[in-house]
Amino acid sequence: MAKQTMLKFTDVPRLMPEKRAAEARTDDFDEIYREFADEKAKEQSSRCSQCGVPFCQSHCPLHNNIPDWLKLTAEGRLREAYEISQATNTFPEICGRICPQDRLCEGNCVIEQSGHGTVTIGSIEKYITDTAWEKGWVKPIAPSTERPESVGIIGAGPGGLAAADMLRRAGVQVTVYDRYDRAGGLMVYGIPGFKLEKHVTERRNQQLTDGGVELRLNCNVGEDISFEEIRDTHDAVLIATGVYKSRDLRAPNAELGGIVRAIDFLTASNKTGFGDHVPEFESGELNAAGKKVVVIGGGDTAMDCLRTSIRQGAESVKCLYRRDRANMPGSQRETANAEEEGVEFVWLSAPKGFTGDEGQVTGVRVAKMRLGAPDATGRQSPEEIEGADYTEDADLVIKALGFEPEDLPTLWNQPELEVTRWGTIKADYRTHATAMDGVYAVGDIVRGASLVVWAIRDGREAAEAILARFDNAAASIAAE
Repeated sequence: MAKQTMLKFTDVPRLMPEKRAAEARTDDFDEIYREFADEKAKEQSSRCSQCGVPFCQSHCPLHNNIPDWLKLTAEGRLREAYEISQATNTFPEICGRICPQDRLCEGNCVIEQSGHGTVTIGSIEKYITDTAWEKGWVKPIAPSTERPESVGIIGAGPGGLAAADMLRRAGVQVTVYDRYDRAGGLMVYGIPGFKLEKHVTERRNQQLTDGGVELRLNCNVGEDISFEEIRDTHDAVLIATGVYKSRDLRAPNAELGGIVRAIDFLTASNKTGFGDHVPEFESGELNAAGKKVVVIGGGDTAMDCLRTSIRQGAESVKCLYRRDRANMPGSQRETANAEEEGVEFVWLSAPKGFTGDEGQVTGVRVAKMRLGAPDATGRQSPEEIEGADYTEDADLVIKALGFEPEDLPTLWNQPELEVTRWGTIKADYRTHATAMDGVYAVGDIVRGASLVVWAIRDGREAAEAILARFDNAAASIAAE
């Protein structure tokens, strides 16, 4: 009888890859988790219960065939596992690193619900594709037939690049326009290296350019090139700009020096990591070294700022969040990592204003909060406790309050580009087509600030819709 390779969750305990000690990892921006060894990847994959209804798959935005590639990994059929993994995900090694698995696939694992500890899906996903790159299984993009149609993609983030990959593999001519000097969007300049080392994104960018995708970088649509020109040049246009406008904080003295936006702080840090000359970092304006840092916010961007500040050598790092730990939007895994590294979380606290000296911030006036009745979303609304204010010393305050869309219809002089009351672009949820003929939109510019994995899904779906449009047009011409 063949030896059972799966359903070992009752005998094999859950295990994450080795995590570097906090005192060692805070000295650099390298990823904090080691790679699984082959035998450990097989062992952990064998814990999968091979559910008849795999909740891990249904709760993955890409609906990855997780039980299938876990079984193949457990059986040592790693190349087949890679083929299954990449069939539904353009960037599985990136999702394996930065997806909040505790809220998605792993958080809905059946054996987790039965008390045995979830399968370490994200780490195995990362291991599979990292091994594929190492072994040369990741093949160049090589369309079997070149097509005459061309697509212009505005935005080189995960949604735009996922669409570029699929369209180019089908033989479509693809040009990606992006305002920054490197492709990748927030994967390059927003997410720190300790979560996603930059070579992981850069090799995907290289794969795209080697495969014939044209990247037009340092190209700001509306300034360096008009939207009309892009639309006239291509047979279809995909808008994948993301959302980069930071939500602001209205409070007394919010204009003081030393109060900065999270995106500026993270971009300066990441650019410095690339070896770029960043005057704002070198002057100390966007550098936490030696400072008392206070980060306002409780999402994943706040976690990135907190942990970056620790690595830059801050004197102290505190996080102010107006709700408690159970109600924070960021990953619980990231919160635990931050605490290990020396971050102090000040729960049920909100900024009321700032104190300063000679134009520079010296402190945050903090209001203590309590949780009251639930709001429209069902979450308890924070309420201020009267008379409980105090001042938190701060030399650098980082606002990580989330992002909003830019006013693209005005910036691009396209009043017919329909937007919602939140400023996001209106697009069909299946095809991602906008009201403008031949113009599609995906990712955060449609959803609002969301996850990389959702942007990848949107980009892939939009690519399919664009290909269907081209095929229908070709069929109509042939029928005439």
